Amino acid sequence: MAGFTMSLNLLLLVAMVATNILSLYHLSSTTNFFQSAVKSSPSSVPTVPDHLLRQLHTIRAAINHLTNHNPDKSTSTASSTVSSSAPPKDLLLYSKLSPIASACHNYPDLLHEYMNYAPFSLCPSDADLAEKLILRGCHPLPRRRCFSRTPRATDSKPDSHVIWSRYSSCKTFDCLAAKLPGAGFDLSAEKSKSQFSAYKSELDLPISQLLQIAKSANSVLRLGIDVGGGTGSFAAAMKARNVTVVTTTMNFNAPYSEAVALRGLVPLHVPLQQRLPVFDGVVDLVRCGRAVNRWIPVTVMEFFLFDLDRVLRGGGYLWLDRFFSKKVDLENVYGPMIGKLGYKKVKWAVANKVDSKHGEVFLTALLQKPGTFLECQNVYVCSKQLTVVEDLGDKILGTIIDMKLCPAVSTEATMCSKQVVILMPSLFYLLLLEGLISLYIILWLLSVIANICIHIIRKTMFFVQGSLLQI
Repeated sequence: MAGFTMSLNLLLLVAMVATNILSLYHLSSTTNFFQSAVKSSPSSVPTVPDHLLRQLHTIRAAINHLTNHNPDKSTSTASSTVSSSAPPKDLLLYSKLSPIASACHNYPDLLHEYMNYAPFSLCPSDADLAEKLILRGCHPLPRRRCFSRTPRATDSKPDSHVIWSRYSSCKTFDCLAAKLPGAGFDLSAEKSKSQFSAYKSELDLPISQLLQIAKSANSVLRLGIDVGGGTGSFAAAMKARNVTVVTTTMNFNAPYSEAVALRGLVPLHVPLQQRLPVFDGVVDLVRCGRAVNRWIPVTVMEFFLFDLDRVLRGGGYLWLDRFFSKKVDLENVYGPMIGKLGYKKVKWAVANKVDSKHGEVFLTALLQKPGTFLECQNVYVCSKQLTVVEDLGDKILGTIIDMKLCPAVSTEATMCSKQVVILMPSLFYLLLLEGLISLYIILWLLSVIANICIHIIRKTMFFVQGSLLQI
């Protein structure tokens, strides 16, 4: 009996020492992590709010650059008449009223020239300057207190609604239509309808086919965005089918925005790197024209795609119309990037570019956003199943969820019909470890108390036996 008790005590002691060592190791690693986080946090957290720092940097960079640095050749002629002693008063005033884009402080000469005007008078003819600032990330532009220049429309002809002095190539829409036949400067309604109604190759997606696909999926198309839509030909064609489409465009040496407006449509003067000024989940269709291609940096492209996902509603469609890239980049970079969205592939057509010298291809893809992502927001995708690696809440902890409606971002980008295996969070293991330690300590204390009691009883029995022998 005594040997069994001693072996049990020894076993409990070894178990207690082992668990204590494991707990001490875990606590020490956790403490080191938090200490390193605390040590690194003061240097990364500024004492001044970020937006105030950006304002100060913008004003300071403008003052320093204008007083101590010569302007570059591209702006030397335009800025030679500008006083470089101090920033314009309206620039300082506006910076106190509203934030300025963080990229504006990188181009103080252009910003100084844009904001140097006579308040309450006619605005300067500097539309090209505004385009330069917007394309360099200085967007939205600061507001100005001047009257914009508008054309003097003498008749109903489209040409009279454009200030042609801003553009050097042509002075009429007929000239632009002849010089740029595929840009959509032929503003006739028949031309807009025919441009998206023919099926000439596998890269084409006629509007009638698009509407039929949406109808068969019980998805209604009411509102859309045409990113890089040029002159608004797609929006005009959709308008004829009672679908409202807003076009984002820039005036690259031609009146693209004016052409969109002359069609009775809304042109958004927004660059591709700008967050779309649309609320989340309200758009049924997003079309990306040829302005969206491989010339966009990869990181910017990824943020751009997820911004499109933000404005699309569940069940909406993303249409990449003739996305241009190299074939190897499409397979290794852009294909997996698009796959991260987890959209259903309705159409995926790839065709080689005519007279391609470096393996360039065109991609036309129609992708449908899943109906809901509520169950999939913390899902990491494996090859054949989805494994939740984060805590999704106590209600579904340690359970199995059917994810038939949840998309799997697999290599085939198909809808997942597997089940999700939910791993228990690390907190559960810590609680289990603490429980085992407490149990071992209690058992060890009980064994010690039992040994003490047995020892006292034995001593008492020896004492009683000795007293009886003396008697």
